[in-house]
Amino acid sequence: MEKENKKTIGLLEKLGFMSFSASTNIVFNFKSTYYKFFLTSILLIDPVAASNMALVSTFWDIANDPLIGVWADNIRFKSGEKVRPWLKYIAVPYAVGMVLLFTDFGVSERWDIILGLTVFFFYEIVNTFRGIPYNGMGALASPNDEDRKSINAFRSLGACIGSGIGAVAVPMIVKAFGGLKDHKVINSSDSPAIFKSAMFMGVLIVLGCLLHYFTTKERVRQVSDNTEKVGIVDTYKMLFRCKSWVRNMFYVMCYGVSTCLLTSSITYYCAYVLNNSSLATPIMAAYLVASIVFSIITPRIDSLLGRKKAMGLAAILQVVGKIPFILTPKSIINAFINAVFTGMGLTMTFVLFNTNRNAISDIVEVQNGRRMDAMVSTGDTLVSKIAEAAVDKLFLVALAAAGFSAKLADEGLLQNIATQNTINALLGWIPALVGILMFVCCIGIDTDKELREAIAEKGGYR
Repeated sequence: MEKENKKTIGLLEKLGFMSFSASTNIVFNFKSTYYKFFLTSILLIDPVAASNMALVSTFWDIANDPLIGVWADNIRFKSGEKVRPWLKYIAVPYAVGMVLLFTDFGVSERWDIILGLTVFFFYEIVNTFRGIPYNGMGALASPNDEDRKSINAFRSLGACIGSGIGAVAVPMIVKAFGGLKDHKVINSSDSPAIFKSAMFMGVLIVLGCLLHYFTTKERVRQVSDNTEKVGIVDTYKMLFRCKSWVRNMFYVMCYGVSTCLLTSSITYYCAYVLNNSSLATPIMAAYLVASIVFSIITPRIDSLLGRKKAMGLAAILQVVGKIPFILTPKSIINAFINAVFTGMGLTMTFVLFNTNRNAISDIVEVQNGRRMDAMVSTGDTLVSKIAEAAVDKLFLVALAAAGFSAKLADEGLLQNIATQNTINALLGWIPALVGILMFVCCIGIDTDKELREAIAEKGGYR
């Protein structure tokens, strides 16, 4: 990693990171919020079959993510860059994948499952390529730790704004395209509106990718001239040698589970526990406000407490906020408390694990003489996808076991008590347990110490 360029990253470049993060998270929340509804309430696929689709897709990700990451790490573009150009090459394919994901082909359930899997496979391939610049550019834009903290704060600000917009404004977008008329919960009549909303998301994808590409610069270059191709086995040996990479991956996975549980459960909670889908809007607005505030102050908290204590605090906030909700899950006030504390904790977590990731890329280079930004990036992307698929599987199987009925949703009737209790658990005590696990994960993470030890082992580092 060359360190001679220590210029401070300008505001325009930080806004480029923020715009990409915002657009990506709007799209992510649209998918997380409506894809299960699309499968179960529009295509009318059995919830267990839908969860099996997610499981099969996860195995596909386990296979393709490392392969794409290794291949990308062995590629160098004519400009000398390794990550940033993916932004312009992946924009349109990623947008197309999003639209196809919400396309009702008008076929039987069996063919819906087959076509759905095919489309999901394509979507996950392009999503993996999208994740390379999303997760990798923070380390390559600047070698300066303060710049990286600032970049990740702006990324977090974009992420929480995107997440909030995805939860708050997306229902309005669906309504603008003719959906949710005379009913509060998505049903089969909303198929055209969901499809048009997905096309709108595709436009956001393209705009976000191109804005990021044209406003940012890849400054960090590998110190050595070693361009020898590295195979997947040797790549993983390099990564597992970095203890911080392994621990940070588990931390990222916990974050992914917590985020997916919130975005997956909140609409169901408002629709089937509170019997009013529109309440998801103010609850997620509270989450958004907390996220914005902590995006701004997390770098300061990190500096005051130190990385390890700040990561522990983030986990504690998530657990504490769930206690009132667990005790009285039908209380709207407790739902707001849950949302606010979750926004605080998850936002801190996002900034901190991304700053860890930037340092991890440096550690891997010091230890091995090669930058592996794409694999460090796709590793985190992979565990995030595993977390998402695990939540989808848990969510849909739990609903099916509790007796959830899409027909009741179509008829505007309440679900049974078991279903309501299951939704409460998925929004309450289960993410609380994940928060405790997250606290345990962060105890052993110390990227600064590992980087110093690596430099000392190599006898210095330029």
